[in-house]
Amino acid sequence: MNILIAEPMAAAGIELLKAQPGWNVMVSNPKEYQNCLAEADALIVRSAVKVTKEVLEKAPRLRVIGRAGVGVDNVDLDAATAAGVLVMNTPGGNAISVAEHTIALMLALARSIPQASFSTKSGKWEKKKFLGHEVRGKTLGIIGLGSIGREVVRRALAFEMRILAVDPYVNPQVAADLGVELVELPKLLAESDYISLHTALTPETRKVLSREAFEQMKPGVCIINCARGEMIDEEALVEALRSGKVAGAALDVFKPEPPPPDLPLLAFDNVLATPHIAGSTEEAQEIVGLRIAEQIVEYLKNGVAINAVNMPALTPEQYRTVGPYIGLAERLGSLAAQIATGNPKSVRLVYSGKIGDGSKHLIRNGGLVGLLNRWLSHRATLVNAMQLATQRELAVEERHTSKASHVDSVTLELETDLGRITVEGALVLGKPRLMQVDGIYCEAPLSGDLLFMKNEDVPGVIGHVGTVLGQNGVNIANFSLGRGDVPPKPGAPLEALAVVETDGSVPESVIAQLKQHPAVKVARAVHLG
Repeated sequence: MNILIAEPMAAAGIELLKAQPGWNVMVSNPKEYQNCLAEADALIVRSAVKVTKEVLEKAPRLRVIGRAGVGVDNVDLDAATAAGVLVMNTPGGNAISVAEHTIALMLALARSIPQASFSTKSGKWEKKKFLGHEVRGKTLGIIGLGSIGREVVRRALAFEMRILAVDPYVNPQVAADLGVELVELPKLLAESDYISLHTALTPETRKVLSREAFEQMKPGVCIINCARGEMIDEEALVEALRSGKVAGAALDVFKPEPPPPDLPLLAFDNVLATPHIAGSTEEAQEIVGLRIAEQIVEYLKNGVAINAVNMPALTPEQYRTVGPYIGLAERLGSLAAQIATGNPKSVRLVYSGKIGDGSKHLIRNGGLVGLLNRWLSHRATLVNAMQLATQRELAVEERHTSKASHVDSVTLELETDLGRITVEGALVLGKPRLMQVDGIYCEAPLSGDLLFMKNEDVPGVIGHVGTVLGQNGVNIANFSLGRGDVPPKPGAPLEALAVVETDGSVPESVIAQLKQHPAVKVARAVHLG
């Protein structure tokens, strides 16, 4: 397993990765990391490296991208999803650092600290010029009440500030418990003395502080942005500063970064600018570096996706419950793809019993991974399986029934232009087992090398199989049989199944010999890893 670290990372995180047996940790930098992409199974970045479609094309083995931080706008999520690469971040890891920087910027605006410092160092003593304001009793409007926004609230309350917040995903009672009044954006804009941004960049939050928004603000408002530069209409902010509507702005983020030297905003004395350092403290970098390392280990070793951005994430507890069924579905999909004939048209999954509640999409994706990886050169993963199925016009249906015939099970039905195959599996003593094929009970392991056969239930077939395999040096590890209850047509023999576990794959030449028996209708070599 090759782990590529493309940017500076906490030593504790690097050591954790190096401690994993068989893992090769490649520590690089933003200028040289692409030289190692071809071998990378995991890529860890912060904010300097831009993971584009072109970067992903150079990393055919890549399974996961870890962002040591919150925002993932430096990662092309669509391209990563299409490539089957999981993207994860570390929300909340630097929340306190960003919150402290926000408060520091607010106080610096209120007391003109940078300007006063520069003046004093220049040999001046301008006490009257730098008359400031107390923040006590002022109204702070927070856009985004996530982990960072809440930490800002806790600190602002210590200054006896009134706090308004806008966040459509926060329960009003939760906000009230924090000491926050949850309001609509127009009210926040109209009543806030300070407005601070702490939300993710989405189509809805892009330029949330627009020209119209500035028009709704009270005169003398101060703006603080430690989120993303794209959230403020830069031209509108320049106009508001020139008119005096905005008394000051403190910006830690810009678009682009770094900003050009001639950026109009930087010409204002009442604009404070820091180089995207809100989360850059020793403590925060230690936390996010260690957390992303822990998450990478958990995903690559156990399949648990924590803080996934482009796939619904599971907690370790949820994964312990649903993970085995994801693997079961994947093996059923692979089996169906190997024993079916024709071009695939649709797939249907049925979850029986108590499994799948809240996580059926991942079980479904597991089944699709098994199917698609038998047909496509493009790698299918839990991240991109549904996308690939949609692109190839493979219809996907799901159904959940609370009644299980024996144990909780997954049934996968594959329809092709030449017919239909249905396989059902379950977990027996924690291991995936085949239970039925086309309604015929035939319990067998879903692992290793198998020989799958359909035949007429007449004497001599089992002897024929044993003789052919024995003559060709193929050892039988397990032999599972089953037969239908009703003949395919009146007067015909019953249909029988055989799933033979072998010590090694069965060559095509042996398959051809098995088919020479007139009762043998289907014989396929199956490999299930």
